[in-house]
Amino acid sequence: MTDDEFEAVRVAAPTEGANPRTLDIDLRSTLEMLKLINDEDGLVAPAVRAVLPELATAVDFGVSALLTGRSIHYFGAGSSGRIAVLDAAELVPTYTIAPERVVAHHAGGTSAFEQAMENVEDDAATGAAEALGLGEGDLAIGLSASGRTPYVAGALRAASAAGAATVLVSSNPAAPLGDEVDVHIAVDTGPEVIAGSTRMKAGTAQKLVLNAFSTAVMIRLGRTYSNLMIDVTATNAKLRGRLVTILEEATGRTEAQCAETLTAAEGDLKVALVCLLADAPVGEARIALQAAGGRVRAALAELATGRREVS
Repeated sequence: MTDDEFEAVRVAAPTEGANPRTLDIDLRSTLEMLKLINDEDGLVAPAVRAVLPELATAVDFGVSALLTGRSIHYFGAGSSGRIAVLDAAELVPTYTIAPERVVAHHAGGTSAFEQAMENVEDDAATGAAEALGLGEGDLAIGLSASGRTPYVAGALRAASAAGAATVLVSSNPAAPLGDEVDVHIAVDTGPEVIAGSTRMKAGTAQKLVLNAFSTAVMIRLGRTYSNLMIDVTATNAKLRGRLVTILEEATGRTEAQCAETLTAAEGDLKVALVCLLADAPVGEARIALQAAGGRVRAALAELATGRREVS
């Protein structure tokens, strides 16, 4: 991209313009200043709602990738990269998914997570190098408020060339890179409270999009029962207690019954849940879950069908 082309894209990016609603914000009282910021924040969720059809397509790509043994990769720089790292990291304890299945690539690596390294986002070659290894069936998601970050562009182009599906999450509906990907989730958050400070509305939009994306993927993979986490990793006393609470909420059984069943199931929450909901012994519940690919509702349906056939 030439300097003239870069300048044209910079000016065209909605996040770079001066926000008429926050002019002279520096002259306001502290409370008035915060109200202006909050007013702008309130525009983000409706902007995300407007792109839910595109987000749904991305979710379907993600589900397909994980079901076929492939992986999902996030690519971002600066605030976008940090948001990606947080989303991927929190999936591991929340849904007990292996860390290599959803991977976040942050321009500049771990050093850039702790301290801003603004120059690394301009390195398209590094983005392309970090996409090496992706192939058909994988999903690459690039996060860039402007929709033109070279690091992200390099990664998405390399991923696409290797046969992976590609998604761009931006706050620029006119982003040129949007025409190169399979799905462009363009959340039109408009100009920031402080011109160009995309850690604000654009960053909030990216967090909402990624949280919704990864949560929906996990739900589609059967890692919840209703709105309860049933694949959570119990690594401390609080979480071990939560397993019993989840069983109580899902089944209506007493705390003692749930704790006893969880112990019999050797701490496997899904097995205990199927035992309680289907009044099935541990061994039968475990076999049903294995046959159902770990999906509780499918295991329950299988057990119900088998019992109807026997009767």
